[in-house]
Amino acid sequence: MIKYPLLEKHNAIGVTAPSSGVPLELHNMLQQALRRMEEQQYKVICKETVWTQHKAKSSSAIVRANELNNLLQDADVKLIFPPWGGELLIEILEYIDFEEMTPKWVLGYSDTSALLLAITLKTGIATAHGTNLVDIRGETSDPTTSKWETVLHTKPGESILQLSSEIFQKEWDHQNPTSQIFHLTEQTSWKTIDNKQATLNGRLLGGCIDIIRHLVGTPFGNVEEFYQNFMKPDEMIIWYFENCELSTTDLRRTLVQLKLAGWFKNCSGIMFGRSAANHPVNQYDVTDVYQELAHELQVPIIYDIDCGHVPPQVTLINGALANIEVQDGKGTIVQFFV
Repeated sequence: MIKYPLLEKHNAIGVTAPSSGVPLELHNMLQQALRRMEEQQYKVICKETVWTQHKAKSSSAIVRANELNNLLQDADVKLIFPPWGGELLIEILEYIDFEEMTPKWVLGYSDTSALLLAITLKTGIATAHGTNLVDIRGETSDPTTSKWETVLHTKPGESILQLSSEIFQKEWDHQNPTSQIFHLTEQTSWKTIDNKQATLNGRLLGGCIDIIRHLVGTPFGNVEEFYQNFMKPDEMIIWYFENCELSTTDLRRTLVQLKLAGWFKNCSGIMFGRSAANHPVNQYDVTDVYQELAHELQVPIIYDIDCGHVPPQVTLINGALANIEVQDGKGTIVQFFV
């Protein structure tokens, strides 16, 4: 059975940098985010790695792992919230004590998704793919992003509804900051391969595909073991992916690799987030990739959902049972904590 953590007001939140820390010139961003969490009535425990960044990482793998293990084993900490992702989180996985961690939420995306997926696959503890800490530092927050808190407050046995966003951010404009950080200007439209209504049912797994593909063949990416240990025989998996930097051909190679590795066994459908990458190669564009995958797997494909590096994004729970419906460009996600 999946184990669902529970976050409540006045709980302790651990802030650590298992991948990239925050360089000195951006410390003000982190300080703003920490103040927001305290204003929302949480006790913030901020570790040392968040304040440092050198050669693509906050600290050595051992230091990052030890700091994370300390928070994972602290029963008083109910959420671990990294400032953001990075590049080299995978270095710490072999040093994480998965057997000693107490159930608690871990929330984030990008490089953090390697940690999220590894925890859920190895322990059956649900993890949360959603906003980074620095992205909630604003005076206000859009309805899609702010839902992270409601989702993590959902009790085991209950369900939570999320809707697709109304508008999304096409590009950053750091010279003209807004009260809610993001510059939401473009009309959101969730799409399907055949432009028809789609319904998916199953347990959610996924993350940044650039990152989690590197778990294939390691002890931290054993999807078959997760299926045997934590799912019922008649349950299926809904995969969700977001592409940060891959060209269409690299995305295609990666999806074929995941298929050959058995990740799409017992798959009921796949969702892809909006992406500023997906660069075409010789007229081979991302819709070609989606169509080929849908044909090979014979499952529905939904794309341009609110997930990943093109904000805002819904909060998707690895391990949760979900019902997802898309019609006329609008999406609904109901997650059941069972």
